[in-house]
Amino acid sequence: MRLFTTIAGLRAHLNSLFKDQTIGLVPTMGALHMGHASLIKRAIAENQITVVSIFINPLQFAPTEDLQKYPRQFTQDCQLCEQLGVDVIFAPTPETMGIAKNTDTQTNSLTTTVVPPQQMTSVLCGSFRLGHFQGVATIVTKLFTIIAPTVAYFGEKDAQQLAIIRQLVKDLNLNIDIRGCPTVREPSGLAYSSRNQYLTQQEKEQAVILSKSLKYAQESFAQGERDSQTLMTRVREQLKTVPEINIQYIELVHPTTLMPLEKITDSGLLAIAAHLGSTRLIDNVILRQRKPIIAIDGPAGVGKSTVTRLVALELGLTYLDTGAMYRALTWLVLQKGIPLDDEGAIAELVSDLHLELIPSVFPEQPMTIKINGEDVTEAIRTPEVTKNVSVISAQRYVRQGMLSQQHQYGKIGGIIVEGRDIGTKVFPDAELKIFLTASVQERAKRRSKDLIAQGQTNIELLQLEQDIGRRDYLDSHRAISPLLKAPDAIAIDTDGLTIHQVTEKIVQLYRERISTDSQVSG
Repeated sequence: MRLFTTIAGLRAHLNSLFKDQTIGLVPTMGALHMGHASLIKRAIAENQITVVSIFINPLQFAPTEDLQKYPRQFTQDCQLCEQLGVDVIFAPTPETMGIAKNTDTQTNSLTTTVVPPQQMTSVLCGSFRLGHFQGVATIVTKLFTIIAPTVAYFGEKDAQQLAIIRQLVKDLNLNIDIRGCPTVREPSGLAYSSRNQYLTQQEKEQAVILSKSLKYAQESFAQGERDSQTLMTRVREQLKTVPEINIQYIELVHPTTLMPLEKITDSGLLAIAAHLGSTRLIDNVILRQRKPIIAIDGPAGVGKSTVTRLVALELGLTYLDTGAMYRALTWLVLQKGIPLDDEGAIAELVSDLHLELIPSVFPEQPMTIKINGEDVTEAIRTPEVTKNVSVISAQRYVRQGMLSQQHQYGKIGGIIVEGRDIGTKVFPDAELKIFLTASVQERAKRRSKDLIAQGQTNIELLQLEQDIGRRDYLDSHRAISPLLKAPDAIAIDTDGLTIHQVTEKIVQLYRERISTDSQVSG
């Protein structure tokens, strides 16, 4: 692990590394806890290089807030990062980040600042911490320009911050993937926070009422309640059972725009801020009507496509054929005569693309694929499309465009999807994530049987094993969307199992998961 305190040193080091390696950034203010550790672990799992920044940002503290007493444990933070496998720590001073302090007014400032949309900072914490999100947005933007990460990781506990940063990246056209990670909680249910260090043991026990009140609202939502005022009132009633809790706000807003909601039509962010003693605590929950999603990832040759279709049939889910989406685009590129290496022209094509995946009336038949209104269900299965689809699908802007299309289906849910980055990137919030795997030897045997069935006889098993091993390496070391197991995915080794046995395992896991979720939420 390397530690850098200067921008020049960090940039020189990152520039010296191999090109096209993905960089995962976890921005922190130190005082690292299990919540931070979950972000770091995910960044390490999904990237070749992981950078953790440790910087207590004075711009996001008002003069009356706890900048001076904010927890500082730099030595312990570095030890934790090293234990987890972090590659680089960036720990600049305020001066390094260009921040000057006005000794007369005791305020901190930067010559150029980033101002998020007013409608996103006038609600929730922004109503009580004036200038806070301007300070956050400014420093996060500086970190993005200094480090140039491929992906940046933020906790969903700070939901307003996450929504603002996502909007910032979108508005400034920054080529960075922002990934929100689930809130990590203590066994009691209290969300991990650096400020929990301020709490006494008694206060920690009392603070659990925040998560309990949100769970109570979840139960009401699961039973059909959609009115915002009713849901917020139920949270307030629960919080009042602990007189020591001083409620600052209870609000229900849209998770993306942060606009207040009267009723939840698709999803809502129910958020709380409260004081317990001198400590300010926040917590939230997303109330979502979406039907469940199953994400299946794994290497080539484990039967993902067949299993996915069978599970979809058994559970009545829609099979979202992402492979067909890439095939449809490849067909269009070929039809228009665009050179396969003209990434600019292909990116423009993707940005103005309209894809439709229409499930068949008969489950055993493939879905209808339309591109810009034209039925290409059969046309995308030609040898020419098959030959060129991997070239098209490897392009960054193609992946981004397809990701946007896939997310539209994800808003509704009720789908099952397979690939190599479904659980890590496409649908990281899927209700059930499966990672199908099998040994190289097993997959080579299966491939050999398929080839023999197709009439081929001159088959070398050792060569098949080498080919499969080589493809595994390439798939897992891609700069764009590498093959990875999501940290919360359930691994199923298919060695010795039939397709139907694997299908039964996934169906059972799904039913157990949905049953458990139903019990938890009502």
